[in-house]
Amino acid sequence: MDNNFENVDQNKKQEQLDEYRVVNAGNPMTTNASRKVSDDERILTAGKRGPGLLEDVYYFEKMTSFVREEIPERKVHARGYGAYGEFECYQSMKQYTKAGFLQEAGKKTPLIVRFSTVQGSKGSKDTARDLRCLGVKFYTEEGNYDMTMISFPVLINQDAMKFPDVMHAYQPEPRTGMPQASGAHDTFWDYVANNPEALHMTLWVMSDRGIIRSYRMMESWSVNTYLFVNDQGVATFVRFVWKPVLGSHSLLMDEAQKIGGIDPDYHRRDLREAIDRGAFAEYELGVQLIPMEDEFKYDFDILDSTKFWPEELIPVQIIGKMTLNRNVDNEFAELEQVAFNPANVVPGIDFSNDPVLQGRLIAYRSAQYHRLGSKNYEDLPVNRPVCPFHNNQRKGYMRYRIDVDETSYHRNSLENNTPYTTPPEQGGYEHYPMKVEGRVTRERSEKFDDYFTQPRIFWNSLTPIEKQHMIEALSYQIGSCRSKSVRQQSADILVNVDKELANIVADNVGVERPNGTHVPVSTRYPSLSQASTPKYAYSLKVGVLIGDGFNANEVRATLNTLQQYGVFVEIVSEKLGTVTASDGTVMEVTNTFLTTSPYLLDALYVVGGESDNEMKFMQDIMEFVRVAYTHYKPIGIAASGRSYLQTTDRNNLDGVVFAENNPNFANEFVNAIAHQRFWDRT
Repeated sequence: MDNNFENVDQNKKQEQLDEYRVVNAGNPMTTNASRKVSDDERILTAGKRGPGLLEDVYYFEKMTSFVREEIPERKVHARGYGAYGEFECYQSMKQYTKAGFLQEAGKKTPLIVRFSTVQGSKGSKDTARDLRCLGVKFYTEEGNYDMTMISFPVLINQDAMKFPDVMHAYQPEPRTGMPQASGAHDTFWDYVANNPEALHMTLWVMSDRGIIRSYRMMESWSVNTYLFVNDQGVATFVRFVWKPVLGSHSLLMDEAQKIGGIDPDYHRRDLREAIDRGAFAEYELGVQLIPMEDEFKYDFDILDSTKFWPEELIPVQIIGKMTLNRNVDNEFAELEQVAFNPANVVPGIDFSNDPVLQGRLIAYRSAQYHRLGSKNYEDLPVNRPVCPFHNNQRKGYMRYRIDVDETSYHRNSLENNTPYTTPPEQGGYEHYPMKVEGRVTRERSEKFDDYFTQPRIFWNSLTPIEKQHMIEALSYQIGSCRSKSVRQQSADILVNVDKELANIVADNVGVERPNGTHVPVSTRYPSLSQASTPKYAYSLKVGVLIGDGFNANEVRATLNTLQQYGVFVEIVSEKLGTVTASDGTVMEVTNTFLTTSPYLLDALYVVGGESDNEMKFMQDIMEFVRVAYTHYKPIGIAASGRSYLQTTDRNNLDGVVFAENNPNFANEFVNAIAHQRFWDRT
């Protein structure tokens, strides 16, 4: 085994960051030049009631620092969060790539990730219906490798040239600055209706996958086509996918909208709290591989980012696992300043001629120069590689690296021509010598023009409940457009995907049913639906609705079982403090009916009990139960909680588990929690 690829201490990145971590608590306040401060509350004035003085240099330092604390927002992906972790390789990929972190089973590589939405500003809500992105920065021994992914297997544009246009159409309308974090407006749907390549990803946004339950439950794809290159110089086309171990799960549209107001930080809080509780987020890395000789084998162009690679045709090979196990210490320094760039690759990973990827390779560095203010952004602690880096780049804003060499140019005698280049056989990066020929053109292959086959396959692959959710999303978004022409055009383009879908949406948004019909495609792929995703009770949140006088033995047994399965428990009552069982057992209340919401809970355990205000207590519990029931969530009913569930002949109580005369209640309730939604409930 090459010594360059030996495992390193997985704390190496954190040890590197320790050099920059500062604890201010317990130390005297000083200026940035380390002069001790005697007064941090009053500006310098001419007399007790006089005007402020220009010579108050400390105030100037403090205030100018404050007003410049924020850097320009990311134009896209402004709203995000992340964590540190590690990647463990399951099996050697040496047959396909010489990338060091994929050479040996068991090899671990430190990393940082950042999840984000796309459309909204930094202050928008987490639960917007939107595309989500995942940037993974691997700190490898060969340099940083940035893997950039999105939460769908397809992108909205086929060429990087159109990205500014689609974002101008998608982001808030320029005259009003509205709507924030939403595509439910005229310019976006006008764009979709007039740029048919955009329809495919738009349908994914309108599906359940557009409103994820948690970053811990988000599947993500590279979308772009890359190359693996092995040490014999043989290349293979590759796309990457992260599959969450907990499965891919979503919110309902009503839940997402309500949670956006109740807790705009819902996804950020979920990720951070889970890591704090030891429920580390885990994702398995899969690769889809296509030999170079099979480039033209499929009825879609494998370089087209608006087309997915069907798992049923091009299997996903699971090659490793990412575990997020450490929260950041400072959101700005580590997550706002972290900078990803798909051009940051290591030997063994290269670029295909994917026209979106080719454009992205240029755009990211320019964006980071603008946003982070200097070409030196890669020397920020969070962006620094764990291996040393040496070159002849010098100076620039905020250059705190002190290069002591006499020379700063290549081919020199004074420094023995160092820093020196490294031959490929010794680890130097070498681009794959892909054959390139043809006339300079702005054309694309004819397969790029098939805009509707794959959207039709996606629609065919959804379950009836998933289709219903998409219809609701389309009706809401298109129905929010003021222009009747835009609504009509949107319905007209949908007919290419499914005639019935287009007719229902047209009726819902008040326009004529479109002419024509969908493309004649009956193919469906189960991998495109979330119906078969893994389901676990682990780390889901259960609200225990409880008052005084409860049966301690029954409740204790249930909570013990929930905790054995890693279920997160919130004790909810009328006020903070404690509740007391009939035998005197005391339980601490973690939330009140006011400080939490049924929309924030994955399931309910209804215990009930006594309260100072019995009427209000009953009303609060019954409202929690109503919301949970109408959103198809699991509900466990303690022996004392039966009166809080109102039933009629029309309620089939699917997913409701009763403790009364049921010795297996706790386990049945855990199974119901794992099931998550009961779509047959009435």
